[in-house]
Parts: sequence; structure tokens; C-alpha cells
Amino acid sequence: MQQGTSSQVTELLGRWRSGDRDALDSLIPLVYEELRRIAQHYLRNERPGHTLQSTALVHEAYVRLIRQDLPQWQNRAHFFAVAAQLMRQILVDHARAYRADKRGGGVCNLALDDAEKDALQVDVDIVALDDALKTLSAMDPQQGKVVELKFFGGLSIEDTAEVLGVSSSTVKRDWITARAWLHRELDRSAAL
Repeated sequence: MQQGTSSQVTELLGRWRSGDRDALDSLIPLVYEELRRIAQHYLRNERPGHTLQSTALVHEAYVRLIRQDLPQWQNRAHFFAVAAQLMRQILVDHARAYRADKRGGGVCNLALDDAEKDALQVDVDIVALDDALKTLSAMDPQQGKVVELKFFGGLSIEDTAEVLGVSSSTVKRDWITARAWLHRELDRSAAL
């Protein structure tokens, strides 16, 4: 997203936060492609034949976003982090429903290291990852947020640091630690 568009998004988010519902109508065309990119990131490693498409995921997230009463967006990065969190929850809900229907078959997978270009990719069950992330967040809320923003939100180290109000080096350190912990937890749960 270009700098001019980024400031325009931040301004529209502020107007929406102040109660201007028309600002949302102006905002969506500006953020739609980024939301689709996040959705495609999520869906890229899903099981074959997954019934949820990126457009449907964006639209469901949009519906949930507009249902919020005067959201407290801090900035553009915060908005995308919330949208990504909603998409994650939609996919987890979808995976849980699919599992219930199929009694464990066709588990949805994502690559845990997908946010790192040079990292080894390990496919994980999105429901197991969600459960592990909840446990991590209970132990260390900041590390949980870093994973949520970087992996699920697709935010950069710098954007994640901005949303959390910490330094980039803190985000890097938390990301490395959290990713190692999640790998260990997912390996342990897969062995059970």
C-alpha cells in the first residue's frame, strides 16, 4: 500500500471511529486488495477442495467488521491486524465445523513458517495451531499477539512493533521464541 493511500486509510479509520459510517464506504475500496492478499495467504495452504474462497473470507470479515460499534482503530496496521484476526477466527470456526461433520477428516493446514521467507515450512492443523496459540497467549500475551499479527495478519516486523508499541528488536525476539515454542507444542500434539 502506498504512503498516500496509507494516510488516507488512517484518516478514514479515524472518521469511522468518530461515528461516520460513510467513511467505511470510502475505506473498503482502499483496503479490499490488501484484505484479499491476507485471505489468499490464509487459504494458500488449505486442504484441497476447501469450500471457503478468498472473496468469501474477505466478505465475511467485512460483515464482522461493520457490525462493530465505533471501533477503536489506532491506525492502518491495527485495522489489518483486526481484520486478519477475524479471518483467522472464521477459518478456525470453519475447520471446527468441518471436523465435526467429518469427525476429524480433512484437517485444514497452514505453514507455520510462512511469514519467514527462508524458513523451513511445516504444515500444521489450523485448529491445533489456534489451540496452541491460545495457550501461548495465556502464558505470554505479547508473544501471542506477535504471532497473530505476523503470521495471521501478515504484518511486517515494523508494523507489528507499531501496533504493539514496542521496538522492532523486541518483535523479532518474541517472534523467534514464540515460533520455537509453537513448533514444539505442535510436534507434541501431533505425536499424541
